[in-house]
Amino acid sequence: MKDKIVNGMQIFARSIVTPILFLPIVGILLAIVGVISNPSIVGEGSPLINVGEFVGGGLWTFLTNLSIIFCVGIAMGMAKEKKAEAALVSVFSFLFFLGANHAWLSLTGKLINYKQVSDLAGTGQTVLLGFQVIDMGVFLGMILGITIALVHNKFCNKEFPEAVAIYGNTKLVFLILIPILLILAIVLSYVWPTVALAIKALTTLINSSGFFGIALYGFLNRFLIPTGLHHLIYTPFLYSDIGGSLMINGKTYLGAYNIFLAQLTDPSIKVFDPSAKFLQFGMVKIFGLAGAALAFYKTAKPENKEKLKGILIPAVATSMLVGITEPLEFTFLFVSPLLWLVHSIMDGLFEAVAVLFGVRTFGSDGLINFVVYNLPAGIGRTRWPIYIGIGLVQLGVYYLVFKTLIQKLKLKTPGREDSEVKLFTKKDYKGKKSKDSKQIEENEKDDLAAVIVEALGGKDNIESVDNCFTRLRVKITDLDKLDEATLKTTGASGVIKNGNNVQVIYGPKVNGVRNKVDKYLGNN
Repeated sequence: MKDKIVNGMQIFARSIVTPILFLPIVGILLAIVGVISNPSIVGEGSPLINVGEFVGGGLWTFLTNLSIIFCVGIAMGMAKEKKAEAALVSVFSFLFFLGANHAWLSLTGKLINYKQVSDLAGTGQTVLLGFQVIDMGVFLGMILGITIALVHNKFCNKEFPEAVAIYGNTKLVFLILIPILLILAIVLSYVWPTVALAIKALTTLINSSGFFGIALYGFLNRFLIPTGLHHLIYTPFLYSDIGGSLMINGKTYLGAYNIFLAQLTDPSIKVFDPSAKFLQFGMVKIFGLAGAALAFYKTAKPENKEKLKGILIPAVATSMLVGITEPLEFTFLFVSPLLWLVHSIMDGLFEAVAVLFGVRTFGSDGLINFVVYNLPAGIGRTRWPIYIGIGLVQLGVYYLVFKTLIQKLKLKTPGREDSEVKLFTKKDYKGKKSKDSKQIEENEKDDLAAVIVEALGGKDNIESVDNCFTRLRVKITDLDKLDEATLKTTGASGVIKNGNNVQVIYGPKVNGVRNKVDKYLGNN
């Protein structure tokens, strides 16, 4: 049962990344729109203001309709095959649910009268794609996406005799979903108000927990990274009302991410909303890990320092600039689980300190995103210099703590090993040995996708392929057929297993790897 639960969580965490991968693009464009729409920056009456409003109107469509985006993304991500058809069925199903739920509320006299959509704020109902329905936010998309995927995976290949063949396969999936969606449209009308109260209570608890609540949020968000389940921690806070709600110019925005972006376009807001406290988990990527790397360098053997410098500088630069922290972080796991625990605790504590000092920045990624989002917003609204000041303190604390632990515990961190100088990876953490250099050279001559697929046990052993920001996420049938050593020769920095879910770490180039594997497998 435990394995099934963990496996299910892995599948969901993998699928939820599918829509999330697109949102940073929207966010950065909206940040630019916020600049050219701000009269105090471009001047009163500037034509750029109209351009910004025009472009922003199109971009905000995505963030105000996250529910259908999550529905399609999750259904497609969880589908084992025929992903394109699963996505199409999810659109049909989402629209069908909206129509059915609206009709049920109307038939039972539960529709709330309103003049403007903003009048429905706090009533438990909203208008979504023109339908007045119960207000579930992104949770509606999540519930429907999971439901659709489960039915799709079970019935998408069911065929009927020739006379009724047209009703088989994915058409059968939609037919089976219709009664399920009707039931959900009724049941959720009565159940969700109670769930909404529970969510409100949870939000109140988190907010009333103050320092401890944010520290716990930051700790879990960091500590669960090796499992890939950290997506389940930050997603509700960034994209649902668990992370806060704010009305701006008659529109209600849910989640810390949406609230921050909405405030960028409104120069009348003097100080950003406290919901930004859920966006501070990138501080350690810019500052903390740089301090840890400095500790590695200072405690290294003198004869290894020059070589270690060449290894650490690119890794630290990648972490600081774009927020990709592998393989620096996994060195802690290999060398000492205690280091990883201390790292996670300190990350949570410093996030809480930032909130305690009134920081309102967009600080969830690397330095590039930090500059793009926060400089246009201004110092007064985000207090970003405080973030940098606390970050510099974090860098120093990380250096001192890591240096002390490394020396006291005599840890074999990079540069202190008896063998070659290197950063450790997830594969190393699992204790596997890589193949020799001759085998590596032979594999480099082979087709990359073919080598990866064979290392995953062959085409027949692969159930589904997805990716997140840095990892190729694959579900395989037989874990015994996995060849981690060969995967390492394809440019992967590590491999981690959770049940039958395998994560192969490729870093920023993962999209290209995913495309090659999909093409080799013939995935649509």
